Amino acid sequence: MEEENVLSNARVVRDLAEELIGIIEAAKSMGEFRGTQRKESQTLVRRLRHCLPLLEELRDLDAHIPEICISCLHKLKKSFILAKKLLKTCQAGSKIYLVLEAEAMVTRFNTVYDKLNQAMDGFPYKEIGISEEVKEQVELMCMQLKRAKQRIDSQDMELTMDMRAVLSFDNDRIAECESIEKLANRLPLNTLEDLRIETVAIRKLVKERRGQNAQGTQNIIDLLDRFKRFAGIEQVNVLDDPVPCNRSLQKCASIAIPFEFLCPITLEIMRDPVIVATGQTYERASIQQWLDSDRHNCPKTGRPLTHTALVPNVALHNLISQWCENNNYQIPKKPPPPPPKKAHAEKVITLIQNLSSSQLQVQRKAVTKIRMISRESPENHVLIAEKGGIPPLVHLLSYPDSKIQEHAVTALLNLSIDDKIKKQVSEQAPIPAIIDILQHGTIGAKENSAAALFSLSMLDENKALIGSSNGIPPLISLLSEGTIRGKKDAATALFNLTISHSNKAKAIEAGAIKPLLKILENKGLDMVDEALSVLLLLAEHPDGRKELGQLSFIETLVKFMRDGTPKNKECAAAVLLKLCTNNNNNLVVALQYGVYEHVADISQNGTKRGKKKAVAMLQLMSKTGQIPSYNNVR
Repeated sequence: MEEENVLSNARVVRDLAEELIGIIEAAKSMGEFRGTQRKESQTLVRRLRHCLPLLEELRDLDAHIPEICISCLHKLKKSFILAKKLLKTCQAGSKIYLVLEAEAMVTRFNTVYDKLNQAMDGFPYKEIGISEEVKEQVELMCMQLKRAKQRIDSQDMELTMDMRAVLSFDNDRIAECESIEKLANRLPLNTLEDLRIETVAIRKLVKERRGQNAQGTQNIIDLLDRFKRFAGIEQVNVLDDPVPCNRSLQKCASIAIPFEFLCPITLEIMRDPVIVATGQTYERASIQQWLDSDRHNCPKTGRPLTHTALVPNVALHNLISQWCENNNYQIPKKPPPPPPKKAHAEKVITLIQNLSSSQLQVQRKAVTKIRMISRESPENHVLIAEKGGIPPLVHLLSYPDSKIQEHAVTALLNLSIDDKIKKQVSEQAPIPAIIDILQHGTIGAKENSAAALFSLSMLDENKALIGSSNGIPPLISLLSEGTIRGKKDAATALFNLTISHSNKAKAIEAGAIKPLLKILENKGLDMVDEALSVLLLLAEHPDGRKELGQLSFIETLVKFMRDGTPKNKECAAAVLLKLCTNNNNNLVVALQYGVYEHVADISQNGTKRGKKKAVAMLQLMSKTGQIPSYNNVR
């Protein structure tokens, strides 16, 4: 009977040892842990591995096994299971949970260490014949466990504080946006795949908690929604579908809105994007509300606004409209503003009359008010035009007062957004006076004059008129010497003007290429796409191709095709294709700079237009014998 008990105990010990070894092996193979708990998780795995020699000796024992040994192993098993669960959380758990509840994670690690130490306390090494070397190794580990009291790392504490701060941003959307962006980059949680995995982890967490710590769970869900909103992803209740399916993931991927289409204030897709003095773009209604609350700085950069003019970002508006059409995305419609009341109409009539006053202060006040009214709604555009406001505004463009000029050109800019009113403005021949302001006006007046020329140049007849009126050289000066917003206004106007072939030669002769190349070198301007778009148009002219066909510029294009954004790569590929068509020397130079690899990548992974340009480039290389025959068959 006693011999049977010995054998039975040996089998129990062997089975327990095998099970514990299996847990250690599983912990070793878990892979990468979350950044916030990576160091402590790796330390825990290392301490578990210190138990391997002991467990291997126990597995091979045939001697008498006292009951206390079995009791210790059962305790050790419980602590190992606890450790495995903790490591699994640190490896695949919610990133938001791990940061937000960092203090709870510290407690869990310390609990595991206490359990491991208690399990090994009083272990009968001598009675069962464990080697002295293994005994010393385990005792050293136990000594380390007694000293090991984890504390939150200072960087992890900073993350936790930042995340808690986000929960307090009820009304300050700018501060929330900045904090979410910082956290999204550090965790990271800024791609569709990151957020999909995080959603799955949070659903699992909610299920495990079974309603416990409801407030903490709600905080985690709220934060997930904010990360999704920042990424432009449709927010679906985490609790709605506990098992994500491929169909829902496809839906999620299809509605990811490009971040540059979102207003930095509301994080909603923009209907009417406008540019402020610092060059940043916002939804008109949101930035107007910001300005009306007596704030005089840029919400995103914090820099003071030198003026409060809002210039329509027509290029971005067109991109958003095209994206919505291509993706079948319907922008939620805002309720239309109420029609102007009779009293408001009477006020506008009085202001228009005062534009022709003989008193300077009356004129200034009237043109300032007209400017403000002209930016408020399309209905006001119609009202000002119908009541005869355009002729006196055009007349004030030549008035010898810089402030009146600035307000007048800005009011006309706002009015010209409407296509019908654009024609009415053009009929009053404002272009020579606008060009004069572009040359000699204040900084704000120059910027708004450039934007006004862009708006008016949407009419083909005005493209030729602006070019023949010598309007291109002052735009190039603004491109060289203006503020960020001024450079963007000038680049946008030049792009529209150089669509006309006659203006291409004028722009090249006036020196447009040199400042555009400088813009490409200045990463802080964030104007690579704008500059490359204008250069593409100039490259359609023989003189433009000759000036651009320099080694340094070709190398720059190849760098953008290698390291740029998808849009950068698309634009650079388009320009390079233009330079290499019918010019084998440029093609050879590009190949020497390693362009082939990047073109091949863009042809597979680029934007829709980028792929077309890259495929055309590969076909050109093949046609000229620079690469083996290329056949675009998939």
